[in-house]
Amino acid sequence: MYEDPEENPSERANDPSVRAKEKADEFRTIAELAAVFEGVRKFEAELKPGFDTAVMRDLQRAMAKLEKSKTPESPVLPEPSLADAAALLNWPAEKNLTTNDYHIARRPGEVMIARWLAGQQVDQFYTRIQAHFDAAINGFKEDERQALEWKQDDSAEKYLAALDKIEDKLADRYLREPIKAFKLFVLSTQTADEINVQFLCETMMGVPISDLVGPQSAPPDDASPSDLAWFFKLFSLRGVAGEEERMCFFVFMQKSDESF
Repeated sequence: MYEDPEENPSERANDPSVRAKEKADEFRTIAELAAVFEGVRKFEAELKPGFDTAVMRDLQRAMAKLEKSKTPESPVLPEPSLADAAALLNWPAEKNLTTNDYHIARRPGEVMIARWLAGQQVDQFYTRIQAHFDAAINGFKEDERQALEWKQDDSAEKYLAALDKIEDKLADRYLREPIKAFKLFVLSTQTADEINVQFLCETMMGVPISDLVGPQSAPPDDASPSDLAWFFKLFSLRGVAGEEERMCFFVFMQKSDESF
């Protein structure tokens, strides 16, 4: 979004509509992470370590190539990339890989994860990501209303009104219907310079950290914040392949500690 260079950043930060939008963006991010990583807790997904590192690198390079092919303005992949995108969504059938599960390749201080969804599993994903977002934003609206409504302040009232207007349908944001109607392939990404691996594993996935990153890379029992900080990038590829709606999530994680 274009921003007027004359605008005062502090004024923008205090704008009620901007504050509300930023909270919605935050909750959408968390909802996506929860829906991607909750498979072990909710849908009997399994962690499958030991995935061939060279093959996983091929997947990583393919995702990076797709990312470079699209424009910054749109997550829709261009026509020359469609065959490559379809091929990635077809990996489970071609390489005898299970869908729903988390396929894991590890090196010291580095983890790559691939997860495919197909058919009904995609339906479950969209149901869950919406449920996570709705629970988070509705709970936040109520908390903010209780904290601010009594002030009868004009800025607070505008902020609460802006929050009340937020009713995102995440399937629309993910372009689900256009994907199915026009056979589009869509790639979006989410990046964090530092993600708390303990929160990701124990809270979102419901597994011990060592089960995901391996005993060699697991933090000590008395872990400091720096021990738990990992670089994180999630690729989310969606499309229709073989007349079936499919998704592929590829995750690259690397321990922030420079010793690796």
